[in-house]
Amino acid sequence: MSFFSPFAITVYLIFALSLMGLPIGLSMIASTVVYLFITGQDMGIAAEQLLQGLNNTYTLLAIPLFILAAEIMNMGSLTDRLLRFCNAIVGRFRGGLGHVNIMSSLIFSGMSGSAIADAAGVGRMVINMMTKDGRYTPAYAAALTSASAVIGPIIPPSIPLVLYGLISDASIGYLFMAGVVPGLLLAFVLMVMNGYLARVRNFPVERAVPLRELPGITWRAIPALMMPVVLLGGIYSGVMTPTEAAAVAALYALLISVVLYRSVTPVGAYRALLASGRSTASIGILIAGALVFNYVVTREDIPQAVSQFLTAMDLTPMGFLLIVNVLLLVLGALLEGGTVLLVIVPILIPTAKLLGIDMVHFGVVVTVNLMIGLITPPYGLLLFIMGNITGESIKRIVRETLPFVFVMLAALAFLTYVPDAVLWLPRRFGYQG
Repeated sequence: MSFFSPFAITVYLIFALSLMGLPIGLSMIASTVVYLFITGQDMGIAAEQLLQGLNNTYTLLAIPLFILAAEIMNMGSLTDRLLRFCNAIVGRFRGGLGHVNIMSSLIFSGMSGSAIADAAGVGRMVINMMTKDGRYTPAYAAALTSASAVIGPIIPPSIPLVLYGLISDASIGYLFMAGVVPGLLLAFVLMVMNGYLARVRNFPVERAVPLRELPGITWRAIPALMMPVVLLGGIYSGVMTPTEAAAVAALYALLISVVLYRSVTPVGAYRALLASGRSTASIGILIAGALVFNYVVTREDIPQAVSQFLTAMDLTPMGFLLIVNVLLLVLGALLEGGTVLLVIVPILIPTAKLLGIDMVHFGVVVTVNLMIGLITPPYGLLLFIMGNITGESIKRIVRETLPFVFVMLAALAFLTYVPDAVLWLPRRFGYQG
């Protein structure tokens, strides 16, 4: 392919517009219009692809609903009750508040599906707990919060897995199920590393919550803890589709926050709608741009060209997965994860299918990989969010994050080369892959 072909010019233009500050979604739309002009096609095709893509994807409705559920939970006392429950269970061990951080992210991830919602909501509260009276440094609290928030989009429900299901035609229900074990594995390795650092740095041991108080704390947290059960039970029992489950999740969060806990006012509900609308618009522009740009990718037959190139290399499935992991780790450190998922991953899927790689396994590996990119410099969106919350320099946060990145990469390698670890649970529920 020529360095000055229409496709190459389109790619150059996307990067140029992005560097100038234009959102990546709008950059892809504008560059696609230029491509259509250069190739002499009707520029209205861009609008046609956008409208058809959005109108034919009912599954996408799950995204704003999951975001809304997370916003409502962050505004109510639900998050506070979850933190008290987590502290009662694991706060008594050395580095206990670090373990509370990880456990709360694990539970909250079963409700929001978003790393950013996790970090900005429950993460902010845990950081305040950890840094109170100088127990932990702000940089360490920010690093651990960033790392634990990565679990959010892996444990179901998961917005990235919804998007992957959209581009791969893999079952979203089985993708959600396949994310459970990897999410638990990531939580485990983070707790191991936090426990090790707690002993090395002599982090404080918190006062143990008396066992007699545990039933009351658990009882007050049960409505919140039941949300993942309602959500996932509805999907796996066949009663609800993922999109319908997202609507139920938002309604459930609203009911328990307004009726049971009485912690969300009409003004608070309005703010939750406003915040979720902003987040949805941001993701929607990205999806729209990817849908339009994918027309260019398909017309230029890029997936087939990449497939032929990789096939010529005579790669084994494991060799291909190694290349994919390295590629996505690099891209994830430089680009926003949604962009990589919607633009790069569809190019890799045909080769993965040709090599006989299971699409559910591939989706989980891709998602874990891209989520690690959220805490990898120089892009590392979660690092910047934590920097804003704590006021710490990105350099200090990155230094504290490195041990957690290391153990997460080890977990990624295990999940990549032991597919049964990912597919074990879906197969228990009838998955034939």
